[in-house]
Amino acid sequence: MSDGSSSGSDSKKLRVEEAPPSRVLHIRKLPNEASETEIIALGLPFGKVTNILTLKGKNQAFLEMGTEDAAVTMVNYYTTVNPHIRNVPIFIQYSNHKELKTDAGNQRTQAVLQAVSAVQSGGSPASDVQEILASASSPVLRIIIDNMFYPVTLDVLQQIFSKFGTVMKIITFTKNNQFQALLQFSEPVNAQQAKLALDGQNIYNACCTLRIDFSKLVNLNVKYNNDKSRDYTRPELPAGDGQPTMDSAVAVALSKDNSLLGKIPGRYNFSLHRSDFFLFFIFFISLTLYFYLLVGALNPLSAAAVAAAAAGRVALAGQTASSGVLLVSNLNEEMVTPQSLFTLFGVYGDVQRVKILYNKKDSALIQMSDANQAQLAMSHLNGQKMYGKIIRATLSKHQTVALPRDGLDDQGLTKDYANSPLHRFKKPGSKNFQNIFPPSATLHLSNIPQDVTEDDLRLLFSNAGGTVKAFKFFQDRKMALIQMSTVEESVQALIDLHNYNMGCNQHLRVSFSKSTI
Repeated sequence: MSDGSSSGSDSKKLRVEEAPPSRVLHIRKLPNEASETEIIALGLPFGKVTNILTLKGKNQAFLEMGTEDAAVTMVNYYTTVNPHIRNVPIFIQYSNHKELKTDAGNQRTQAVLQAVSAVQSGGSPASDVQEILASASSPVLRIIIDNMFYPVTLDVLQQIFSKFGTVMKIITFTKNNQFQALLQFSEPVNAQQAKLALDGQNIYNACCTLRIDFSKLVNLNVKYNNDKSRDYTRPELPAGDGQPTMDSAVAVALSKDNSLLGKIPGRYNFSLHRSDFFLFFIFFISLTLYFYLLVGALNPLSAAAVAAAAAGRVALAGQTASSGVLLVSNLNEEMVTPQSLFTLFGVYGDVQRVKILYNKKDSALIQMSDANQAQLAMSHLNGQKMYGKIIRATLSKHQTVALPRDGLDDQGLTKDYANSPLHRFKKPGSKNFQNIFPPSATLHLSNIPQDVTEDDLRLLFSNAGGTVKAFKFFQDRKMALIQMSTVEESVQALIDLHNYNMGCNQHLRVSFSKSTI
C-alpha cells in the first residue's frame, strides 16, 4: 500500500500533485525506532484516531483520523509547526486513500488502537500501553535546557509555552548541573501540542535547546511566587525563603523600559538577598546581559518560538517575518467581505488594509501593522472555519497591500483601515495585549450597558446564527462570558457582533476567551 509520493526519488516526489483533503494522512521520514504509539500521539490532540499502518522499511506510516475535519486541522497545524518524533523532523500530508484497510490480525496494532479508543472514550487503556498513554495525558511537562549559554528565566518559558494554551504553574530547579523546569497547562492536550512542537527546538541561535517529556505528576504544588516558581492562578502567594519581591520602584522602572521585551503579563518577581551585595551585582550583570542579548544579538530559530513570543506580546530581536502581509485563501467568496476579515484578524493585530483579489475572490491580502502581528494572526487563524470553509493563512511575498488607483472602481474589494478607531492595540500598554487567545467557543463580552439583561444577550447571539450553551455575568455586569456550541459559531458571532451598537452609543466589545463556563 503506498501513495504516489511514497516511492521514487525526491525529485519525483516534487512532481506529484498534492492530494485533496482526506481523513487518511501519509507520514514520511520517520526515525527507525518510532513506535506506533508515538505516531498515534501526533493525532490525539486533533480528534479520534481510528487506524494506523506502518511501513517500517520505508520509514513511513498512514494514520486514519475519525473525521476529515480532524485530519484537516492536524495538517493545518503541522504546516506552521514542524512535527518531530524523537527529535527527528517528519513530514505529514494528505493520502490519496480515503480509508485504511489493514490486517485485523495484527494484535499489537489493534491493542494500541483499542487503548487509544478507551482513553478517548473515558475508559481504561490496555495494560501494555497504559503507561505511555497515561504520560501523554498529563498536563505537566518536564523541561530540560541543554547548551544553556544564555539565561532562561521563568518568564521566558511562560512566553514560549503560552502559545499552546494557558500556563497554570511553573517550577524551575537545577538537577545534575542542568537547568530544568516543570510546567503545568490547564489541559493535557495543550501539553501534548507543546511537546510535539517544541521538543528539540532552540530558544536562541544554536543554544538553549528544549528537551521535553511528560511528567508523571498531574498537578504541581507551588508555595511561592518568585523567580524560581510561579502559580499564575494564585498571584497572592508570598515570595518565600526570605526572598522579597523586587522593590516596587525598580519594578516600575522596568515596566516602563522601552526594550523589545515589553511588559510580560503577570508580575515580575525577581528576587535577591538584600544583605549580599555580591549576589546583587551578579544579578544585575546577568539581567543586563539578558536584555542585551534579546535586544540585539539573538535570532530565535523556530516559527513556533516566534509565534509563542508574539502570543506573549513580545517582539523578539532579529526575528521578523518577511512581511506584515498575509495571504488568506479558501474563503467563502459569497459571504466574505473586507470588513469581516478586518474584524476577525483584528483580534490579533491592527489590520491596516484588506484586499479581496478581483480575479480570485476566495483569496485576500491582509496587511497587519507589523510582521509579528501577521505571524500571530496566522498561527491562530490558519485552519479555522469561517463561513463554513476552512481558511488557509500564510505569509505573503508582498510587503504592502496596494490601494486601487484613483478613479478605478474595484467593487469595494479593497479597504484602507489605517485610521480605524476599532484598532485594539494602538494604545501602548493596553490590556488587550494581555488578552490574546486562540479562537474558542467561549467569548468575552465587555462594555455592556447596565440595562442589558442576560436574555437580551442570549437572544442577540442566537440571532447571529448560533446556539448559546452557557452565559455568565461578571460581578459588575459590564462584562460577561458567553459560550457558543462550536468554535465556528463563536467566530461568526465575533465577526457579526463586535462593535455592535447596544444603544446610547455604547458598542459591544467581543473577543475570544481562555475560560469556560
